[in-house]
Amino acid sequence: MFTHQDHLGGIHQDIPLAEKIDSIYAILKERLPFLSRVSLALYDARSDILRTFMHFSAEANPLVNYQARLAEAPSLAEIVRKGRPRVVNDLVLFASGEHEHTRRMEEEGHSSSYTMPVYVRGAFFGFIFFNSREPSSFTEDVLSQIDPFGHLIAMAIISELSVVQTLLATIKTARDMAHLRDDETGAHQDRMSRFARLIARKLANEHGFSDEYIENVFIFAPLHDIGKLGVPDQILLKPGRLTEDEYVQMKAHTIKGRQIIDRMVENFELDQVSHLDIMRNIAEFHHEAMDGSGYPEGRKGDEIPIEARIIAVADIFDALTSRRPYKEPWSMDEAFSMLVQLSGTKLDAACVKVFLESRDEIEEIRQQFEEKSPDEASEKTSFDLRPAMSQA
Repeated sequence: MFTHQDHLGGIHQDIPLAEKIDSIYAILKERLPFLSRVSLALYDARSDILRTFMHFSAEANPLVNYQARLAEAPSLAEIVRKGRPRVVNDLVLFASGEHEHTRRMEEEGHSSSYTMPVYVRGAFFGFIFFNSREPSSFTEDVLSQIDPFGHLIAMAIISELSVVQTLLATIKTARDMAHLRDDETGAHQDRMSRFARLIARKLANEHGFSDEYIENVFIFAPLHDIGKLGVPDQILLKPGRLTEDEYVQMKAHTIKGRQIIDRMVENFELDQVSHLDIMRNIAEFHHEAMDGSGYPEGRKGDEIPIEARIIAVADIFDALTSRRPYKEPWSMDEAFSMLVQLSGTKLDAACVKVFLESRDEIEEIRQQFEEKSPDEASEKTSFDLRPAMSQA
């Protein structure tokens, strides 16, 4: 009576997203042995960036921490325009392609591909790529077997990421209802989350970051100051310098942030979401300093989670270069100079280094996500930089 084994039953278990999709890939590979690779790329519509997310293969990933503009990949953009999947049974058709992803796939010896676009409520979400080293692999019979698994993979990803997006939207609504218009404008969150992703991507080789890790840093970055929901308005919105007692209450937002996240995980039943530790670390430790002078625990150096160190650089840079009631925005050169001064003492030197080396990408992000209005409320930055600001 109970002899049948449900090989896909694992996707309903409380396991990381990567393990769920890996189990789907294993079944596909068993049925279609010629399948050499399944990978996923997510699309950021606001910046037109397509970026690698997950990869499943018995071999090394030829495309790690890779991103490109969809507009600059006409063959992929055509798939989105048509709204239909694409079969290429001989990748020699793209042998003359200049894009890095085309070159790497050719070097890995992949001969045919099937590309499935993924949509959420009619909006383009990303691609699932199926590859084979054998030409003409993707016949109609094969595609009829692959399609259900492709949609199953898409649903698993959308389900998990949608939960997080709903969580972020709930937080934003709570902030709006509470009129907490401090430093957390939408444009600030857009910029600093992309600055954080930029830093994580540049550090990926050194730290062994996966594409999924980098994406989670980007997704969870806007939660860094969620604890400010628990700070009284008279402190949070105070335009002048905080008293010692007020500063103690302000610093408590890191602990409150961790507590809020723990409650949300319980209330939203988010235990199944991958990398919750990244979310918690960002909220609790992004005000720690490399020399131990930060808060809430006075951690030093590598005791501070790397995602918190990344967020600190991204957050401080955007604070310096944004207009505030008590200061004009700093120039990029002035802000870079301050980051150099803080490097190694307050901020992680490696994070600062790769950030300073990315000026063109930083300028592009700033141009894409400019403030809609200069009327922003006061900023309490990680290491009380206002004295330095006033002298600039």
